[in-house]
Amino acid sequence: MVKLVWRFFFQLAGLGLFTGCFSSGHEPAKTLHVFSPVAIYGLDPVQAKDEYSSTQVAQVYESLLGYHYLKRPYTLVPRLLDAMPTLDGLTYTLRLKKGILFQDDPAFQAMGGKGRELIASDIEYAWKRLADPKLAASGWWIFDGKILGLNEWRKKSEHQKFTNYQEPVEGLEVLDRYTMRVTLTRRCAQFLYFLAMPYSSIVAHEAVEYYGVQFPYHPVGTGPFRLVKYEPHAKIIWDRNPTYRQVFYPQEGEVRDADRGLLKDAGQLLPFLERVVVHVIGEAHAMWLHFIAGKLDLAPIPKDHYSEVLSSEGKLNARLEARDMQLHEVPALDIVYIAFNMKDPLLGKNRYLRQALSLATDSKTFLELFYHGRGTLAEGPVPPSLLERSLRLKNPWREFDLLKAKKMLTKAGFSEGRGLPVLEYATTIEGRQQGEYLQKMFAAIKVRMNINTYDWPQFLEVIKNEKAQIYSFVWEADYPDAENFFQLFYSKNSSEINIAHYSNLKWDALYEQSLTKRTPQVDQKMLQVIIDDCPWIFYAHRVSTTISQKWMKNYKKNHFDYGVYQYYRMMPELKEK
Repeated sequence: MVKLVWRFFFQLAGLGLFTGCFSSGHEPAKTLHVFSPVAIYGLDPVQAKDEYSSTQVAQVYESLLGYHYLKRPYTLVPRLLDAMPTLDGLTYTLRLKKGILFQDDPAFQAMGGKGRELIASDIEYAWKRLADPKLAASGWWIFDGKILGLNEWRKKSEHQKFTNYQEPVEGLEVLDRYTMRVTLTRRCAQFLYFLAMPYSSIVAHEAVEYYGVQFPYHPVGTGPFRLVKYEPHAKIIWDRNPTYRQVFYPQEGEVRDADRGLLKDAGQLLPFLERVVVHVIGEAHAMWLHFIAGKLDLAPIPKDHYSEVLSSEGKLNARLEARDMQLHEVPALDIVYIAFNMKDPLLGKNRYLRQALSLATDSKTFLELFYHGRGTLAEGPVPPSLLERSLRLKNPWREFDLLKAKKMLTKAGFSEGRGLPVLEYATTIEGRQQGEYLQKMFAAIKVRMNINTYDWPQFLEVIKNEKAQIYSFVWEADYPDAENFFQLFYSKNSSEINIAHYSNLKWDALYEQSLTKRTPQVDQKMLQVIIDDCPWIFYAHRVSTTISQKWMKNYKKNHFDYGVYQYYRMMPELKEK
């Protein structure tokens, strides 16, 4: 899943958006209340382009593979499949579990509204939807160029008034009712990760045909929950799916999981919840007030509240500890960065200028100011845990050294900033504060910079159309592989996920080599090229900090499995107290 997750989360309307949404009149006792900082526009898996929409999609739709909820390092496990796929050369064999049912829905007219069994041809149909050019699917990139004949099918479909889903694709063969064979165009080490992403989730053709353009608002899947209310700007309500198959809570995890109480429900039937209410709350302070009032069961700590919530030792303050709230902190698999537009005639052609600006940026202070020091300074784009231990490169341009920055600025041809045009920084209203910090850093070496603010859609459009010089983003990993970060520099991904529009033939060749054969040596070469070229200023890898109420159990941060609500347990008796 492409997740250009903008770090200034709270960008929608304020408290007025959800006044009255917390009324619990007749809701079931085992109801989870969580929030989304953005509106959820549709629940079609092929358009699940960020973590918020992916989380909601994963409650009703399922992918063939998933991640073990408790194990770390992250481990792929079968979800809809009976076993892990078998590989023979370039061919994967996929075998579905028998007896999995789509939820009951009027779309299944031939079944009288009863959900039918999931079969292998459903995989073929769902993946063709992902490739259908008329849908402009956000997730097409996971299969682009990877499945034999699929790109050709897609190209042919461009000229058809109605896409022909009956036309065969060489690399998608339905062998029998429960078995499918997938043939790749070349070896792809990441292919199994794609089978665990919401994009590749399985949908029923009956539902797509029955609901037509309204399909994104009438999800029909095989997952643990079914949609009962959809108000994209206010709230989404999920109830337990009564026809969900037998799925059990894991019986093993990490060494300390038992001590944390995460294995008390080992072997128990899922889901534990009767209902999930997702409140759309676009303002961080309002969200936090509702959490403190007990109206939300789980929440991140807004940056403006760190000092009042955490002690100097980084623990919950006495007031929250007395309420038995639980603090959860784990390193996030992400990178916070500043991108230079490499197609800009000034910045793109002057590496010394980019290096000077990187040297002038104090990442340590940035981390303290905006993330309460929770994270590690970044030397490159890939979180250290996804690299071989031997690949701990030192980035000479990530030192905060104003004297060296001024020397590089002189080398760039702009001694003391003379002759250098005013630079342009693009951000949103909510991101202006961090832009002002960067502006102050650059001013220390006599570099001037304007700050231009946009709303979120405009911001993305400005970047895609190469109309900004400098801008800030966060990338959160789609799967636990360094390649997921390396792809951000591949020239063929320009304007999509390569938002710096970086292009280097030597680097592209190394990246393409790594797709078929990954080695630490190749990774090191790719990192060294990126460090030398300096298309980004590498800020930090953050720490994910979350608090849960005492009556919510089994929470464990999982970066890649979005269908986690089914594991959570509510203790109504504790909430009543």
